[in-house]
Amino acid sequence: MNGWLLAAGITAFGVAAAHIVGGHRDVVRPLLSCGLADEPKRVLHAVWHMVSVDLVLSAAALVYLALADDTSATGLMAWFVAAHFVAYTVAFLVVTLSVGWPKPLLRLPQWILLLPVAVLTVAGAA
Repeated sequence: MNGWLLAAGITAFGVAAAHIVGGHRDVVRPLLSCGLADEPKRVLHAVWHMVSVDLVLSAAALVYLALADDTSATGLMAWFVAAHFVAYTVAFLVVTLSVGWPKPLLRLPQWILLLPVAVLTVAGAA
């Protein structure tokens, strides 16, 4: 068993839960009640659901990799999931730092949840 990947998977499940619960309250409800045109509103809502599914599947994959016998595909898949979470982290950091907000790192704090999953997954893949 790979303890790093198991820790990454458990953390990723926590991130998915925070996304689903907190995102529904803080993002989806305001989005659906705003005056944005229906098509972009529904596309953004679908993207939120897509990310929800992606986070849960990634967490499940990490737990599976942690518990599976070490094969040549295990490392490659772990590196893919790590890159995935690094990309999510970078996306949130780029967007929040490009706006010019005061204390920008706390305005879109999702990166704080995503980065530990990336780091734990890298540790498990290495």
